[in-house]
Amino acid sequence: MSIERTLEEMERDPRPKRIIDIRSRDSFVRGACPGAENIPLTELDPAALASGPAVPVYLMCQMGRQSQELADRLSGLGCEAYSVSGGYTGWLLREMDAMAANEGTAEERRRKAERSIIKTYRKELWGPFTKALNVYKLIEPGDRIAVCISGGKDSMLMAKLIQELLLHGERNFEAVFLVMDPGYNEANYRAVTENAKLLGIPIQTFRTEIFDIVAGQSGSPCYLCARMRRGYLYSKARELKCNKIALGHHFDDVIETTLMSMLYGGQIQTMMPKLHSKNFPGMELIRPLYLIREADIIRWRNYNGLHFIQCACRLTESCASCGGTEQGSKRAEIKRLIARLKEDNPQVESSIFRSMENVCLDAVISYKSDGVKHHFLDTYDAERRGENSGQEL
Repeated sequence: MSIERTLEEMERDPRPKRIIDIRSRDSFVRGACPGAENIPLTELDPAALASGPAVPVYLMCQMGRQSQELADRLSGLGCEAYSVSGGYTGWLLREMDAMAANEGTAEERRRKAERSIIKTYRKELWGPFTKALNVYKLIEPGDRIAVCISGGKDSMLMAKLIQELLLHGERNFEAVFLVMDPGYNEANYRAVTENAKLLGIPIQTFRTEIFDIVAGQSGSPCYLCARMRRGYLYSKARELKCNKIALGHHFDDVIETTLMSMLYGGQIQTMMPKLHSKNFPGMELIRPLYLIREADIIRWRNYNGLHFIQCACRLTESCASCGGTEQGSKRAEIKRLIARLKEDNPQVESSIFRSMENVCLDAVISYKSDGVKHHFLDTYDAERRGENSGQEL
C-alpha cells in the first residue's frame, strides 16, 4: 500500500480522519491547511499515535518529505498513515491556482486587503506604521526606497502599507518593490510572485546564487545567508538609484532581538528603526513595521484569507531557524519565553521595548559608543570630587 496521497485523494476519503501538520508551532500559526491539527515532529510520539483511534492519519510537513518518513514508520507500527504529497506548500499553490482562475474574486480580495489596512485595522496597522515613520523620520522628501519583499506576511504587508502611503499621503518619495531570488525552488518562487500579483504589488525580481553558496556550510546557514542577502539588496538598490532599503522587521522582532542580545550575547542592544550602511555609503536601512505587533499582522492576513510562506528557503525542512524540525532556534526559544512572561504580566512586551528608550547611563557599569568602551570608574572619583567642591562652595 502506498504511503503517499495527494490532497485530492485525502479530501475524497469519506471516512473520519486526522490531518496532522508536523511543522513547528510557529510555522503552523503562520499558515495551515484547514482542518489540520498541529503536532510538531519534535513532540510527536509515533507509538502513541499508532495506538490511538483507528482512523486514517494524513501527515503534512512543509514540502512532503519528512511526512513520508513518518508515514512509513507509522505504517510499520500498524497505523494507516499517509504522507500528503507536496505538504503545506502544495496546498498553498493549489489555493493560488484557484484564485488565479477567478480573476474577479482575486480583484475583490485585493481591494478588501487594501481597505482593511485603512479601515478595519487602522488602529493596529496604519496608525503604528505612520507613527514609526514620523517618530523615527524613516521616509523623507526625495527618497527613493527599495521595498524588499521576501514573500512572507511581514514584507508583503509592508509593501501594501507603502503603496497606500503613496496613494493617500503626500507622495513626495518613490518606491521600488524588490524581490531577490536567492535560489528558491520553483514552488516557493511561484508562491512569492503569485501573492504579489494577488495583492497588486508591481515587483521587480533579480536572481542570485546565495542558497547554492551557503548550502554546504556546517550548522545553520542562516547567519551567512542573511548577511549575503543584505549585501545583494543594497547593491541592487543602489543600481536602481535608491537611497534606502526597507525591511519588514516588526515590534516582536525588536523585543526578541533585545532579549537575545542579553541572554545569549551578554550585551544590551536592540534592533534599530534605521541604520546608515557601513559598506554602502549614502545608503540607509529602514524598518517601517517597527511599531506593529506580529499578532496584528496575522489578524490582517487571516481576515483577508491570505496565505504566505513562512520562509522561502529551500533548506526550510532541515533548518531549525526557518521552522524545520531540529531543536528550535534561539529566536523560537525567546518567543516561548516572552509568551510565558505575558501570562503573569500582559505588558511585558511594552516594558522590554521601552527599556531601550530609557537607558540610564548613570546606572550602567560600562557601555560602548563608536566602538570605544566607557566604564563607570572612569569618572567615579572625579564626580565625587566635584560634589565635594560644590559643597565647599
